Amino acid sequence: MIPYIHATTFSLGPITLQVWGTFVALGFLVGTYIVAQRAKKNGLDEKSVWDLAFWLFISAIIGARVFHVLVYEPGFYLAHPWDALNPAKPGFAIYGGLGSAALVFWIYVKKKKLDFLVYADTVIWGLPWGCGIGRIGCFLIHDHPGTLSSFVGAVKYPDGTLRHDLGLDLSIAGFIIGIFFLFAGLKQRRSGFFLGLFLILDGLTRFWLDFYRIGDIRFLYLTPTQWITVPCIGIGFWLIFRRKI
Repeated sequence: MIPYIHATTFSLGPITLQVWGTFVALGFLVGTYIVAQRAKKNGLDEKSVWDLAFWLFISAIIGARVFHVLVYEPGFYLAHPWDALNPAKPGFAIYGGLGSAALVFWIYVKKKKLDFLVYADTVIWGLPWGCGIGRIGCFLIHDHPGTLSSFVGAVKYPDGTLRHDLGLDLSIAGFIIGIFFLFAGLKQRRSGFFLGLFLILDGLTRFWLDFYRIGDIRFLYLTPTQWITVPCIGIGFWLIFRRKI
């Protein structure tokens, strides 16, 4: 059983910071550092990685917000359009962020004439660790409570119930995928392998864990994220097992 630890803000001297935003930013910085080190090891341009990171961060935040507004709460934001533009308001869907970041990544590497799969395989190394750290913020503000559970890793909520906490579950999953990458990286892999591996592992994890979510909208019994993970998993298998050209 995991105790219920709740925090929405913390102070650094006279400055008050948001817990969720701080962990997301920290996760992004750590993830980018890991990517830069990976790029250096593989003889890639570190400067391109840091330049790309800035645009990926901006696009991911925008995409995550837009996806949430359009898919999860369109009625509310239609009635309160200015709230959709307020970054302080809750509501960011990670797969919307990943989609918009992927588009910006494709535009960037095409413009710079970089090898898409080589750089994608490098950039993807930072994502599990970034998600692992960022999701700690989700756990601390408890914005993804799950179904009742007797699992040893369930969180005891203030009302005395034991529940899955998807923030905690997804944080742990991120770190596990990151560790899996470390072992898989001990062997030389062809371009596209790690991008495919992430799509499979993260896709299967999200598809499974979303069944424990409460309060999310569903289409034919599945959440929007679950529907997105299905083609992502398929693409992942294709990247790993495709024939060499």
